Amino acid sequence: MGRLKLGKLKVVRRQLLQRYEHQPFVSCLAGLYGCQWRRYQRARAQPGECCCSKVECGSFGLLILTFFLSFLFLYFWSEAQNDYFNFDWFNFGTLGFWFPWSLVLLVMAAALFTYIALLLVLAVCLLSEGQRLYLHWSHKTGIVVALAFSVTATAILSDLWSKEWKTLLLSLQVTAPFLHMAAVSLMAILSWPIALHFFRMNKKVRQVAALALYLSVLFSLYLVPLGMYSPCIKEAGTLGPAPTLIGHRGAPMLAPENTMMSFEKAVEAGGEGLETDVTISYDGVPFLMHDFTLKRTTDVAEVFPNRTHLDASMFTWAELQQLNAGNWFLSRDPFGTVFSLSEPDCSRAQNQSVPTLAQFLEVAARSSRLVLFDLHRPPYGHPYHQSYINTTLQVVQAHINSSQVLWLPSEDRELVHAADPELQQTSGEQASIHELTVGHITRLNLHYSAMSQQQFSKYHSVNVSTNLYVISQPWLYTLAWCSGAQSVTTNSIHILSSINTPLFLMTQEEYALMWILTDAVSALLIIAVFIFHWWREGGLPWSGSRQTLENGTYSKFRTELSDVWSVSSVSVRPDLRSAPSSPSNPHLPTITEE
Repeated sequence: MGRLKLGKLKVVRRQLLQRYEHQPFVSCLAGLYGCQWRRYQRARAQPGECCCSKVECGSFGLLILTFFLSFLFLYFWSEAQNDYFNFDWFNFGTLGFWFPWSLVLLVMAAALFTYIALLLVLAVCLLSEGQRLYLHWSHKTGIVVALAFSVTATAILSDLWSKEWKTLLLSLQVTAPFLHMAAVSLMAILSWPIALHFFRMNKKVRQVAALALYLSVLFSLYLVPLGMYSPCIKEAGTLGPAPTLIGHRGAPMLAPENTMMSFEKAVEAGGEGLETDVTISYDGVPFLMHDFTLKRTTDVAEVFPNRTHLDASMFTWAELQQLNAGNWFLSRDPFGTVFSLSEPDCSRAQNQSVPTLAQFLEVAARSSRLVLFDLHRPPYGHPYHQSYINTTLQVVQAHINSSQVLWLPSEDRELVHAADPELQQTSGEQASIHELTVGHITRLNLHYSAMSQQQFSKYHSVNVSTNLYVISQPWLYTLAWCSGAQSVTTNSIHILSSINTPLFLMTQEEYALMWILTDAVSALLIIAVFIFHWWREGGLPWSGSRQTLENGTYSKFRTELSDVWSVSSVSVRPDLRSAPSSPSNPHLPTITEE
């Protein structure tokens, strides 16, 4: 008799071990999510009950909200990489020192999103295992920090840099098809825990609410492609030639901007045009300088420490020749590319000086490159405040063929055109066809946020070409190509020159097929998941007594003591089943918690 009891108890023990063979996984989930490493610290959710208390429900809802907001900011900031240099430059002007704040912000956003995403995965896995959620206070603090960071950073950037939201909208014209596939795939994965809890609920109101919310999100995702637009979804054979590349201040990723080395690097990399900025010195020499001061790109703080905030045009050419225009590039590494330069290039960059407009034009003339430049008017009191345009025009006519020059300054355009009709008059503003014709405009120089396939096609029909600035990311170059831009100004001329085909290009039929297949396959998988759970839980009524629930399939969601009873009731002989459930009964197995 004793051996029989011992044998039965061994069967019970073996079955209990089989029942809890997944417990290390659950222990790991509960430990990471709520620091509940021991089994007695955890509680299972009974069928039909809420997965957690009101406080924990609020924490879970806050976790979901933080996930979406942190993802939004991470996506927004990662797509803004094209303008990181402008962001760091703005902070340099505000703080007075250079630091790659843009990369720091990106790393922080990526780290916080990863942390929040892992917490959400842990929560979903715990719910799938029927565990009650309990989020540790340290994680709750982390969620609040991540939420505050995402909201604050988004609000500040929206206020100071609102133009970047247009960049985000442009990025969707390339990434939306892939984001759609990822979102639909995520909904298909979530169908497993959702179906599991749907059939576990014993209140139809909760069932209807949960299913309606899930299906509304799913069907919305299914219909999203109907509202999508991308210039890269076009008929075969309608793609125009790739935009030509104009080096923005030369090749500023390979050499100090607005130096002779930078322009020579741009020519070597395949640029068909060179862009720069021209300022007039106090004694009438046009030279190259983008900023109004010399602080960022020269060592003026060392050579003329009391004149760092003085306008660049207030220096004589003899004084400008004393400045070094290359050391800053090596020490600050604005694009993170100095490591890729050879030792001779580093040595050469270190010895760059401020060039004159004449030197710049000679490089363009020798290499037969187009020239695009903006012209800064000197401040009041400057000897050339009124005559700066004539002074610049004389230098241009003396050093390069006028047909190679894209004349951007808008002041006195009629007089300039009359003096030199060969100049390609270029406007920085969109206008009607009539206004462009009257102004003799042959090219538009627009910010890439003004990208419009319809507008570009209209301008091209009257022989007005379009140049977009500043495009340095391949995905933006792809959009400019598909939109019909004739040229782009870029910081990464060495990268874009190697792109032979758009990164994203498909016909309407190919896109429709991809969209329909994605939706259809996900729908079939989701239906299969719900059918499987319905079949598995077919014997479990949607409502009933506690006794019915305890004898049904969902016994695995009960407390561990009841798990022992449910298994032993199958294995132990009938006379033991009728014994009272008392710890003092010697015929009953007991379990000791760790």
